[in-house]
Amino acid sequence: MFENILKTKLKAGKKTIGAWAQLASPFTAEILSSAGFDWLMLDMEHAPGDILTLISQVQAMKGSNSVPLVRAPWNDFVAIKRILDAGAQGVLIPYVNSRTETEQAVKACKYPLEGIRGVAGSPRAAGYGRNIGNYLQRANDEIFIMIAIETPEAASNLDEILQVQGLNGVFIGPMDLASSMGFSGDSSRPEVQSVIQDIEKKVLSSGKVLATTTGTWEQAQTLFERGYQMLMLMADGVSLAALATQKVNQFREQYPSG
Repeated sequence: MFENILKTKLKAGKKTIGAWAQLASPFTAEILSSAGFDWLMLDMEHAPGDILTLISQVQAMKGSNSVPLVRAPWNDFVAIKRILDAGAQGVLIPYVNSRTETEQAVKACKYPLEGIRGVAGSPRAAGYGRNIGNYLQRANDEIFIMIAIETPEAASNLDEILQVQGLNGVFIGPMDLASSMGFSGDSSRPEVQSVIQDIEKKVLSSGKVLATTTGTWEQAQTLFERGYQMLMLMADGVSLAALATQKVNQFREQYPSG
């Protein structure tokens, strides 16, 4: 039985944690999923992997309770179709700015008559032909669909975007939003925070899932209390780089001459 356990948790109002998997590595996907994250966001927008890399990451997660989600490279129905056929149980579609673009994203994730996703029983998602009926019957209900709000245009169109049937969640991209407002990734600016708070209020009142990324555990706690249900707590590459730098600096401080 194809069941998206993340979607079940979110429908029950539970808080969930995830991590970016941006090194295109099955090893980090295995490590993060084994650690106990509710979900991983396998990145195909800013990461160097391709569809075969994605499949290896999803395979590495098998046996864990972590759900594979994928950030698509773009709002492109061919890319989304291949991502879902690879076994992803949810998709984050970046840079969605209007109701029309949201409808296109949802349709790309759903089989007819609700959408335009191509039907095939041979891919990995359907068990290479062994689970065709079950997967095809349940996929439209079980796939988690989330769009990213990353521009003032998207924020201004949010009321219409939230009316789209089949949309499950909204991810706030703070750095892109800040940059598109002219603040070069500085989401701490009051102007940016004002827009973010407006987005939060609208999404939470709509009943859809609210998600974003975090920098510290303290920030995560604050956002969970504000109603977020999906928070990214770390990223494989960024976290490894920070830890490596910390260790080297500790050594240099203690033994400056080596």
